[in-house]
This record gives sequence, C-alpha cells and structure tokens, in this order.
Amino acid sequence: MAGSLADDHGRRRIFTAGTLALGLTTLLGAFASTTWQFTLARIAQGAASAGLLASILGLLVHAFPTPHGRLRATGVWGAFVSGGIAVGPLVAGAMPDWRVAYGVLGAAALLLAALGSRGLTESKAPRPGRPDVLGALAFGLALVALIAALTLGRDGWLRAPVGLLLLASVALVAAFALVERRTETPMIDLGLLRRPAFLASSAGGLFTGLAVIGLFSFLPALLQQTLGMSAMNTAWLFLLWSGLSFAVALQARRLAGRVPPRLQLALGFTLHAAGVLTMLGALSAHSWTRLLPGLLLGGIGSGLLNAALPLVAVESVPAARAPWGRARSRRSATSARAPASR
Repeated sequence: MAGSLADDHGRRRIFTAGTLALGLTTLLGAFASTTWQFTLARIAQGAASAGLLASILGLLVHAFPTPHGRLRATGVWGAFVSGGIAVGPLVAGAMPDWRVAYGVLGAAALLLAALGSRGLTESKAPRPGRPDVLGALAFGLALVALIAALTLGRDGWLRAPVGLLLLASVALVAAFALVERRTETPMIDLGLLRRPAFLASSAGGLFTGLAVIGLFSFLPALLQQTLGMSAMNTAWLFLLWSGLSFAVALQARRLAGRVPPRLQLALGFTLHAAGVLTMLGALSAHSWTRLLPGLLLGGIGSGLLNAALPLVAVESVPAARAPWGRARSRRSATSARAPASR
C-alpha cells in the first residue's frame, strides 16, 4: 500500500512522511508508561517504516538510472543496512537506559526526515484507478493471523485457536489473490510471480529476514540469558558479524562484473548456513569463543546478501512494469514528441 502511495503521490514525500512518523512514534515509545502504550507505539513504528522501505529503492533507481550507477548505489545502500545493524546495538548499549536510546533514535529519524525533504529529488509514476485498499487489508490481516498463529503455537500447535488462525491466514491469502486479479491497479502484480528472477528476489528477501535477521536478532538475548553476558559485551561480539557484513557489502559491487548478483545471493546464503552450523553446541558448551568462526562466515555471507538483494530486486522487474520504468518511458515518449510539436 505504501508503495502505491509513493508511486502516485511522490516517493520523496512518502519517504519523508514515513521517516517523520518513525521519529515521532519512536519518541512516543520512549515516553510510554504501560505495555499497551509501548505496543501501540511499536505497531505505529512498523507502519511508518513501510513508507521508508516502499520508497527507498524507487528513489535510488531514479537518482541512478544507469546500470553502473544502480550497482554502486544499491551496494552502498546494502552496506549501510549492515552498518546500522552494527552501530545500533553499540549506541543503545552505551545509553543509560532504553528510554534514552529510543529518544536518541527518534531524534535521529527526525533529523533524517529534515535532510530527506531538502536533499532528495522527487519522483513519481502515477497509475490510473484508486489505491488497492481491499488488497492491502486482506494481505495485512493474513499476516496478522499468521503471526498470531506462530506466536500461540509455541504453547502447542494442535490447539484449536492455532488451527483457526492458520486457516484464516490461508483464506485471506486466497481472498487477496482474487482481489488482485480483479482490481485495475493491484498492490502486487501477480503476473510477476511467473518470472523466476522475481521469485528468486522475493524468496531471497523472505529468507534473509527469517534466517539472517531473525536469527541474529534473537541470538544476543539468548547469549545474555545463558552465558550471562552484558548487553554491551554482546554488542561488541556481534560487531564481528555486522561490521564484517558492512565491509563486504561495501566492496561486493566490485565483484558484480565477474560474479553475477544471483550467484552472490547463492554464495551469501551458503556462507550464512555454514556459519550457523559451526555455532551449534556453543551455548550448551557455555563458550562464546565457539561462536567466532560462525560469526565470521555469517558476516561475509550477510554482506553479500545485503549487496546483491536490492540489485536483484530492481533487475527482476521488467522496465515496462516497474514504476521507475514507466516514468522513464513517459519521459522518453514526451521527448520524442517534442521536436514534432515544434
């Protein structure tokens, strides 16, 4: 839904609005006094973040329209994703408490919103028809039902509420597919799912979230609980993974001429899997040093993934069906007609 709004009303506008909302909701989370207030602030943070994620690649491709420019831009963007993962825990750990950390991060988001409104170039690719509200609602509810089922399933997968939520998720996905086939301007063009490149990039993004980000978001808390490590010591330990990921992603664009992005993607997942396998048994042995080889391999693999995924995602969509491709096609057509009109 945020992507459709960015195409229709301007990617810079949605990026700036999303960043501003993220800053404000993060500050609200810092001042939350109850669990419900904090939970609602976190939900609002997720909605605000959608504006950033949905508009940022479009802004990059608009600013760097050539293949070489896209290669450099997506590589740097992927590197700074890793850099944020590296610096974030250290900044949070250096703060006296989590409320101060939220305040600092909220202020940083507000500063970024101000810089984005002044430094970014606006781009849009308006489509005919209305926003796909029904599709967004069906897909959003399907994800809510699935996450609720996975959360409740930890206490028993054969319970009736878990099964009903899973069935609701499947039914809502089917309803979403039906809506997307019938609407004039679908949120997701289902025809893209027949393209192997698009499926590969989508699956790559999904498994990066599940296997890489999910694991390395959960593991620090596990280390603190089982090995008694402090939050700051855990952040320094995981800097081996995230810092190495930053360095590899920053340099991975130099490989693109010799190693295709899809091969980089496969190599990144292979290295990450090998890294995770080497970590097995480290917690039961109460040895954080046994994690070092896995963090080393995982950092290299994550760097390759962060550099390759945005480029594969951009290249997997045909130019005629991509928002930035449609915008360039209209500009080319206008330029071609201009001499004739004169």
